Formats: sequence, C-alpha cells, structure tokens
Amino acid sequence: MLQLSAAGKRFGQKLLFEDANWLITPDERTGLVGGNGTGKSTLLKVLAGVESLDYGALTRVKGMTLGYLPQDGLALRGKTVFDECLSVFDHLHAMEREAEEITHTLSTADPKSKEYKAAAERYSDIADQLHVHDIYTLDSQVGAVLGGLGFSKEDWLRKTEEFSGGWQMRIALAKLLLQKPSLLLLDEPTNHLDLESRNWLENYLHDYPNAFILISHDRYFLDVTVNKTVELWNKRMHTYHGNYEKYVTQKEERKTQLLSAYKNQRDRIEALEAFINRFRAQATKAKQVQSRIKELEKIERIEVPEEEATIHFTIPQPPASGRTVIEVNHLFKSYPTPDGGVKKILEDVSFQIDRGDRIALVGANGAGKSTLIRMLSQLEEPTSGEIKMGHNVLADYFAQDQYKVLDGTAKMLDDISGIAPKVPQTELRSLLGCFMFSGDDVFKPLGVLSGGERNRYAMAKMLVSPANMLLLDEPTNHLDLRAKDVLLDAIRNFSGTVLFVSHDRYFIDGLATRVFEVEDRRVHIYPGNYEDYLWRKQGGPEKVTESITNSTVSVTVPVTYTAPVMVVAEKAPVKRLNPIKLKQLEERLGFVEGEIPRMESLIAAAEESLGRFVSAEDSQRLAAELEGLREGRAKLLVEWEELAVALEEQEAAV
Repeated sequence: MLQLSAAGKRFGQKLLFEDANWLITPDERTGLVGGNGTGKSTLLKVLAGVESLDYGALTRVKGMTLGYLPQDGLALRGKTVFDECLSVFDHLHAMEREAEEITHTLSTADPKSKEYKAAAERYSDIADQLHVHDIYTLDSQVGAVLGGLGFSKEDWLRKTEEFSGGWQMRIALAKLLLQKPSLLLLDEPTNHLDLESRNWLENYLHDYPNAFILISHDRYFLDVTVNKTVELWNKRMHTYHGNYEKYVTQKEERKTQLLSAYKNQRDRIEALEAFINRFRAQATKAKQVQSRIKELEKIERIEVPEEEATIHFTIPQPPASGRTVIEVNHLFKSYPTPDGGVKKILEDVSFQIDRGDRIALVGANGAGKSTLIRMLSQLEEPTSGEIKMGHNVLADYFAQDQYKVLDGTAKMLDDISGIAPKVPQTELRSLLGCFMFSGDDVFKPLGVLSGGERNRYAMAKMLVSPANMLLLDEPTNHLDLRAKDVLLDAIRNFSGTVLFVSHDRYFIDGLATRVFEVEDRRVHIYPGNYEDYLWRKQGGPEKVTESITNSTVSVTVPVTYTAPVMVVAEKAPVKRLNPIKLKQLEERLGFVEGEIPRMESLIAAAEESLGRFVSAEDSQRLAAELEGLREGRAKLLVEWEELAVALEEQEAAV
C-alpha cells in the first residue's frame, strides 16, 4: 500500500534517520516509538506527504487514501460541530444528487442509445458506492463518533470556533475516523482525551477496517491497539512484532545481541591492529600485514549509541501526617448561571482519606473532578459542607496550568536548587533530563519555555520537595514514557498520601489503591486500581461501591467492606489468557496479597478500640465495623486462593 525505500531525513545538520525500509500493508496496526528528537513525528509527516525525504523514495499504491492527525495546531470555523463532521460525506451527497439527475436522464433518453447505456452504468456505480457507505445512516455514524469522543448532544449544535484547542483536535479526530482512510496516521491522538474517550477510541481502533500507525506516550493504549512496533533508534528503523510490552522485551534481547556483536568486533579490530603494528616493519610479513589492513578497512563498524541513563529518583520523604488526612462531610458545590439559575456540581458528598492512600479521581469531563480537587487544596470554597484537614497535613496542589505560578525570570537550575539545597546538582540535572530538559536547557529562564515545558518543570520541582499530601491534576500531561516511569516510580516509593486525576491507564493501574468516581454529582468509592473499577462497572461480581453520602467512619474501608471475588468456574476447560489479561491477573494477586495484611492491621486496630469503652453506641458501631472488616478479610482470602489456582492453571496450560 505504501513503501519507504532507503529513506533518510535530516533536521538541519542533525541526521534523524537513514536507510529506512518499511512496507506498509493494508492490515498495518503499528505503534511508532523512540526517544525525544529521534524523528517520530517527522516520519509520520513524511508518510502523510506533509514533508519530503532527503534520501530514498516513498511510493504509494494508486487509489489509497490517507488521513493525518498532528499533535495540535488545527482550528475549524464556520460550521456547527455536527455539520463539520458531516462534511466528510459531501462527496456522497454529491453522488446522491448526481443519481437524481441521472434518473431524469434515464426517464427521457432512448433505452437503446449510448447515452442511456452510459447513464445506466454510472447510476449503477453510484448506487454501489452509496450502498457501501450506508448513505442512510450517516447522521447516526456522526452521532456515534461524537458521543464516543465526549461531545454531548448540546455540543453538536455549537459552532466549532467556540471550542478550545483540545476539543478542536477531537473534532479533527472525529472527521478522520468517519472518513475511514486506507491509512490512518495519528500523532498522540490521546493527548486531548479523557479516560472514557480513550476507552472508546481503543475499541474503535480494534474494529477499524483499515490500516493505522500511531504515536503515543500511553503504554496501555499501545498495548491494546497495536500488533507491531517500529522504533527509531540509533538513526535506524527497527521493527518488532507485537505490542509495546513485547517490544520492550524484544528490545532488551536485541540490545544484548548488539553489545555482544560490538564486543566481538572490537576484539577482532584490536587483534588486527596489534598484528599490523607489530609486523608492519618486517618484509617477511608484508603480505599478511596487507591482508589484515584490507580486512580492517572492510569492517563495517558497529555503533552503540549512548544510552539514556535510567533514573530512579527517590522523593525526599516528608514529615508524617496524622492517620486521617482529609475528612469531607456533606459537601455541596454549585455555581450561579447567567440566567439567574444554579448549576449543581456536587451534592451531599462525604468521605475520608487516610495516610498512605493513593486515590485516582475519575469521571467524565465536566463531572466536577477539578472542582473537587481545588476544594481539597483549599483554593476554592465549597457552597456548604465541611473539609477538615488532619493533624500535621501539608498539602501541595499541582494544577493543569501550574506553569502560571512560576517565576518567569528565574533560571531553571537556580530555581530548583533553591528549594532543594541539599540535593546535589548532578542529581537535579539528571531529574530534569528525565523531564526532557538537557544540556543548556537547565540554564534558561522559565519565562522562555512553552506552557507544556513549564508544566513539566513544575512537576519535577514538586518531586524534590514534596508535602505529605499531594493533590495532582493531570500530572502526566506533556510527559513522555520515560518521564512517566520516573514519576510513577517516585510516587510508588512516596510515604505520603496522593490524590490524582490522570487520563493515563498505565499510570492509574500502577499507582491507585482506590478509585473515587465523580458521577451524577456524587462520589462513589471503589477499592483497587482502574482495572478493578472497570470490572465492577461492567458487572463484575457484587458491585463494591459506596455512594459516599453517609457519615464518615474512622477506618480506611467502608463499614460494610466487601472484597471483590474473582469467580472461577469449576471443572471448566482452561482458556489461555492473552498477555495483558494474564498480567492483570498477576497484578490483582499482588494487590490482594498486600491488602490482606492491611485488613488484618485494621482489624487489630478495631479490636483495640473496642477494648476501650466509651459509650454503648460507640461500642455497637465499632462491633459492626469489626464484623464488616472480618467479612472483608475472609472474602480476600477466598479471592487469593482462586487467583492462585487460576495462575497455576495458566502456567500448566502454557
């Protein structure tokens, strides 16, 4: 369908890639990966015809169609959202009008004439095209795509220019998906999508009838959408069969082979050079010397590029807070509307956050996530209700537009050194390098950086001197895979408490111990990570959720704690799980193994509290909580056994 042959591209004096060969087939489902500055976006532009090659050739099959979505920069004006998307079918509507005109010709022309025959053939061709594209369902196709990408029906009738840049990119993506080109080229398509829209796009691409190539910094998205990975590394193109997880494994194997080949070649070169230098002056060895000189000249030197150092940055541990970090009671939030009414955001919300919690705050766009996190950070007042901070709680808030609070005149390295004077500058520069600031970048004034660059710096700055309660609103925005890994590892080893909003599935699954869902002006709590949350939302065993409208309790789990149980059918034939599901099973087992001792600690604390009589009512309440905790522990033990059996069966099936 499309082929690159001995392709090369420069960016100024820098060679991005060379000798790239790629045959793109009609069933291509490829993730394009590589470090920053390796040329991924440039290569995608070359495939789209936006940029040309400096070397080699690009050939396309006649009749193929291309659709290209850049990272940003698209702006649409003049039409409603629905009409803008419907415009991709203008050629079909033109065919429909042409068919009506042909009908008139057929009704007046002589059936035996050439004119009639040509008109009939053209009418048949048009009818086939309209049938293939299902002309009578175009409106419903547009509605399905817009709904999947997060547009409400009210949004469909708004003008496109009323939307922000991120929503403009969603409209552009919707148009491409409706066009269904032969080859879809997507550069960071999930950048402007929330979790629900990403999940929908995953499913859409899974069923996409044609080829697609995408760049993404979302590991989970790559794992579930692609079956081939092309990496730009060491100025060459390398192909790996499989999703991102398999690519990581295969790359390590290939790197080991490359280093081994490099070592063997260096040993041979050193042996040849030693022989030449030793016997160069001896006439009796002249023939052997010349032979080795020729061999040395013919050796094509293996290049091993400098590897980016793997950084494992440890967040300085903050002073410990009290057991209860935040307590929220009967929280209401509303805003006045221009017509004099009131828009309700949250109603009668109560919950408790305890020390060590890692809470993912999820929900549809506009549900109230950012509003809630701003109220918890005390930047916004509730309409009514109470937010109580616990003993010795030091909260720090990272906003989506955190860059606005930075001092634009300060130089980066001076600024970050000022808040972390005990951290060596070499370590600070390594951290900044992980967040894509290298070389002289660290000496730039913050004011010359873009908004995304300043947000990346603000996240790095937070890591070197954190509070004991972190409230993070989209911390992974503008970060590449390497920076996300550094952030994820750092927060995993953080002894404080974290509540965060993120649209990155891999990040949430790797960090969250509870999920708070904001929906219908309420907050619902789900134990576990995002995978566990989806499992229950999609009708997993008993739905373990609590509409947090009751009075807060003094333990970190609901009063009637019900642990999720993975049901394994007895004597059913063992079905081999795909690697992603198998990994989720293993991660779930690890979570349950960690949750059992946590539950036992809570039971011990509840038993100790019950031993101290305060009042009859308090004793009854504690007894009920203790019973719920014991039931939760029993169910966790059952689930642990079933998960262990399931994994053993998978190993036996392999």
